[in-house]
Amino acid sequence: MIDDPATLVSTEWLAARLTAPDLRILDASWYLPNAGRDPLEEYAKAHIPGARFVALDDVSDGRSSLPHMAPPLEKFMSRMRRLGVGDGHTIVVYDGAGLFSAARLWWLFRLFGQRAAVLDGGLPKWRAEGRPVTSEPPQIRDRHMTVTRHPELMRDVTEVARASKLGLAQIVDARAAARFRGEAPEPRPGLRAGHIPGSRNLPFGTLLNADGTMKDPGALRAAFAEAGVDLDRPIVTSCGSGVTAAILNLALARIGHTDHALYDGSWAEWGMYPDLKIATGDA
Repeated sequence: MIDDPATLVSTEWLAARLTAPDLRILDASWYLPNAGRDPLEEYAKAHIPGARFVALDDVSDGRSSLPHMAPPLEKFMSRMRRLGVGDGHTIVVYDGAGLFSAARLWWLFRLFGQRAAVLDGGLPKWRAEGRPVTSEPPQIRDRHMTVTRHPELMRDVTEVARASKLGLAQIVDARAAARFRGEAPEPRPGLRAGHIPGSRNLPFGTLLNADGTMKDPGALRAAFAEAGVDLDRPIVTSCGSGVTAAILNLALARIGHTDHALYDGSWAEWGMYPDLKIATGDA
């Protein structure tokens, strides 16, 4: 693979720079409640040396009833400063699943005008290769971060409803096929089953190899094409709560697609309101 500090880097790339003073490694592990895993507990037991733990809920909008909504600019800047992440740092984000929740934090950095990369294969690949882990917490000093919000990278429910009705952008759903078709219940209570009318289904796992790494650019383009997505048109990604949708955005950035945004409320919002139309099956 080609290492890119703005999208995706390999374990080899990170290992060669592990002691660099400008490197900041962030563990953004998060799991669905039914996974039975505690990301903070796992971090305390073993993490990549120098990594700081970032809870997704701590960099979300606590005022919203929806999960994982993007935080106000000031909150994101404050949380990063407290973690010692600032201007001029090379930022690498990973998670304990391989390539899952790390993409969400990567997307937040993009939303707030900062460059970051996801570690391809995450902690599982790092450990499988026998690379070092530690239980020691890093030494942290506050650092200033300049933050500028880029609203063009995010869509709200009104914009997505308009795109769905008028076909202004392709909506691509990262959820599993059974949830997209409305054949499997949603993990969050009170949500209807189905998908946004006119959207396409591209389960995020389709973009990954068996070892949790992201497929090469040619295979990524083929996956989007097979899902019926035109890469020459604008794209809005969606999922259950805005986490795995970011994996689609990472893949799009990886293949050079520039006109893509993320529906932050995703199905947690759309599926909640009875006045918003839904579709079921493959249509």
